[in-house]
Amino acid sequence: MENLNLPTYSFKIKSELQRKLIFDSIRKKYVVLTPEEWVRQNFIQYLVNEKRYPGSLIAIEKKVDVNLLPQRSDIVLYNNNAQPVMIVECKSVKVKITQDVFNQIARYNMKLRVPFLVVTNGLQHYCCQMDYGKKSFKFIPEIPVYESIKDLQD
Repeated sequence: MENLNLPTYSFKIKSELQRKLIFDSIRKKYVVLTPEEWVRQNFIQYLVNEKRYPGSLIAIEKKVDVNLLPQRSDIVLYNNNAQPVMIVECKSVKVKITQDVFNQIARYNMKLRVPFLVVTNGLQHYCCQMDYGKKSFKFIPEIPVYESIKDLQD
């Protein structure tokens, strides 16, 4: 798989029926190892190991209804109050981060209304902090550590 702009992590990878599978430590099962899944699994490890997010407060492929259509958000992180605080949209290394990618995560956020949005293709990572009072957002240089957002309230 591709080298990413993230620390290196160890994964359980196996072959089954002529396809590679990677063990997802959050869902506690093997999933098909696609280029996007490679980015997602590495980013999950980054969130858990570097940013100290508890695995128990991370949801993968969380169903979000957008305009009555079911969608799945790649990663949703929750705070201590079981409120969503961050959405992460993962793309393959080969996918450029464009306005369309930001539009996709913004659609998910219409329902969840989280304080932080993250978009990554494993090489580039962008984090936005939302300000719903001012109806604006700003890009921030670092993804917040769990400790700084664990007690955020609506």
